[in-house]
Amino acid sequence: MAISDVGLPGEVPWKKMSAEELENQYCPSQWVVRLGAEEALRTYSQIGIEALPFFLFFHGGYWQSGSKDESAFMVDPLTAQGVAVVIVAYDIAPKGTLDQMVDQVTRSVAFVQTRYPSNEGIYLCGHSAGAHLAAMMLLANWTKHGVMPNLKGFFLVSGVFDLEPVIYTSQNVALQLTLEDAQRNSPQLKVAQAQPVDPTCRVLVVVGQFDSPEFHRQSWEFYQALCQGKWKASFEQLHDVDHFEIVENLTQKDNVLTQVGPHPWQPFRGRQHRSCRSLLDVQTRSSRPAWPT
Repeated sequence: MAISDVGLPGEVPWKKMSAEELENQYCPSQWVVRLGAEEALRTYSQIGIEALPFFLFFHGGYWQSGSKDESAFMVDPLTAQGVAVVIVAYDIAPKGTLDQMVDQVTRSVAFVQTRYPSNEGIYLCGHSAGAHLAAMMLLANWTKHGVMPNLKGFFLVSGVFDLEPVIYTSQNVALQLTLEDAQRNSPQLKVAQAQPVDPTCRVLVVVGQFDSPEFHRQSWEFYQALCQGKWKASFEQLHDVDHFEIVENLTQKDNVLTQVGPHPWQPFRGRQHRSCRSLLDVQTRSSRPAWPT
């Protein structure tokens, strides 16, 4: 399925879809093209030095599955670079509401800054639902928490940033989102009006080639909103990976998603990527889906 008119004013593709097609678009497993799944590594490493970059990871699972204990597969390649890794837990649905999850994640970021005030930068990474939670930190009221985190980078991997379509899928059975809930917790609707606390903080929006067209649209339009808000944003489509394989790139020490530190975007040099400066020249490398030029 190709979407050729994504991003045009007034066009909301998902509203034209049947209930069956919308369900299909927001079911990542329907878009998997590989034959099997590689088991995630479960190696933990303790680092007791405060003056390090910190990498906080928020797991996916549509806000209703997954856990921090299953999400430590990126520890080794990051700690090998001298990065402290924190896997953040939050109360998934139906135990926790989305508002509670956002609050818990916000408090977790604030805690790391308070506990390690001499850190060399805090980098937030989230996959799928975790990317949504990480993106909500772009809008957090840190004054309320009495701390200003030293946020230096965001890695938003195959995320959902406008929650309204999710209301009309089976994923909402556990979440029980109302339209008001969805709008309140949709960073897509607010990030263009938000002011970056640190103009040097970078945001990388990433989507897999074989993610569904709706996930492509969500990532692309969120990237555009970031550009409108003058965030230091980049967009990347990772070739030949699906919604689940894409996060496995965190196990690779030379991957763009594991480059944390003084020069987190160094892998972009010499390779195709999209930044706000090249917004008018955007053209993805895949024929699925096709994006406007």
